[in-house]
Amino acid sequence: MDSLTQIVLGAACGEAVLGKKIGNKALLFGGIGGTIPDLDVYIGNIIYNHEIDAMLFHRGFMHSILFSILAAFILGWAVFKLYNSGKRIGTTTLKSWILLFFWSLFTHPILDCFTPYGTQLFAPFSNYRVAFNNIAVVDPLYTLPFLVCMIVLMFFNRTNNRRRFWLKLGLGMSSVYMILTIINKLYVDTIFRKSITESNLKIYRFSTQASIFNNILWYGIAESDISYYVSYYSLLDSKNKFLNFVELPKQRDLKPEDFNDIKNLAWFSNQYYSIYKIGDNQYQYNDLRYPLLDEKKPNSSVFSMLLFKENQRLNMKPFQPKTEDFNKAMVDIWLRLKGI
Repeated sequence: MDSLTQIVLGAACGEAVLGKKIGNKALLFGGIGGTIPDLDVYIGNIIYNHEIDAMLFHRGFMHSILFSILAAFILGWAVFKLYNSGKRIGTTTLKSWILLFFWSLFTHPILDCFTPYGTQLFAPFSNYRVAFNNIAVVDPLYTLPFLVCMIVLMFFNRTNNRRRFWLKLGLGMSSVYMILTIINKLYVDTIFRKSITESNLKIYRFSTQASIFNNILWYGIAESDISYYVSYYSLLDSKNKFLNFVELPKQRDLKPEDFNDIKNLAWFSNQYYSIYKIGDNQYQYNDLRYPLLDEKKPNSSVFSMLLFKENQRLNMKPFQPKTEDFNKAMVDIWLRLKGI
């Protein structure tokens, strides 16, 4: 999920482990631990002089269970050695610091698994991307109440029981909301299967996910032998059905057999993708797991990259939709969320 959410969750883990011993410092160190896995965005750019490779590095090893364990021991030992000095000697233990960093690191990829992006939880032993698709990458109803609770508890002394109350309230509300999104996901999948059958579409797989900033409006994509079909459903709709499926061609102006980079991008997108030639040595790669900016334009995916041939490979630069197109898409999502 977004960086703010990961900081809040990491801070809560820090408070749970060491809050009574070191107070607000536990929130700080927990927040740092919750941020560390996402540093792979910057580390990928350092390791690889190639934009596609750097992007694929994100949510890889640094989001794995193994990394959480190794980094917890290293960071826990290092911080304990620095902290356990002077008047602070004996106030904390090495075990506590290792646990603080383990839980703040480990909960980061676990939370990411609930989003559609996909997380290589078992790297380097497997490149399988875990993605439950039940919550958007940014969802204020998950984050903001949790954040308020963490802010409130900071104003109480570390030994005050009210501090523990606000921690439990924040963790409790966020967990209940996450369970609700899972229930919504199971329900929406049932509605999507029913809608596909009633629309007489011959498909062999599908995926649904919540649209950005909410868990009410859901986007679904289904795949047939020659096309994709996309549609929306709001929990506020008068009919329990995905309506007005839009058919998207399986456009492949670059082939996976010609470039390993296309194979890698296709893996990244779980094979839901299209590629359009848009100019001389320019191609637009659309990740169709995410909605279109304009349903009337199949080449207007909100998650797109501009590809170009470079040194016998493909490279990319992020696609930047026009501000007016993006704003219109956000307005359309809001209007559609309210139901039809």
